[in-house]
Amino acid sequence: MSIYLYQTFELKQDKFKEAIDNLRKIQAFRKEQYNQHVEILTPVAGKDHTYALLTIFEGLAEMELQDKKMFEDEEYLTLISDFFLMNTVQGSLETMIYRTISKETKQQPKEK
Repeated sequence: MSIYLYQTFELKQDKFKEAIDNLRKIQAFRKEQYNQHVEILTPVAGKDHTYALLTIFEGLAEMELQDKKMFEDEEYLTLISDFFLMNTVQGSLETMIYRTISKETKQQPKEK
């Protein structure tokens, strides 16, 4: 069952260019170092400076293992800390975790 990690945050208007550059560095780092597919989502409608990261994991255990590895990695900690401290509005980060619904199985007819 896939796990979708969806994180939204508001970018500071005066740090917009730096924020986008840093997001791309985070995306590339996670792909190269952890083989993660991370999407940077930009708003089409709604709050103009609210962006999101979407990462898909094979399951909760994989998500937890990857998270543990990343937060033990000094280079990653520097990237992510700098991004959130310098480029986002304090208190705007929201993290949501979704999972897919398992495929429907054929049910046996009920006996009467």
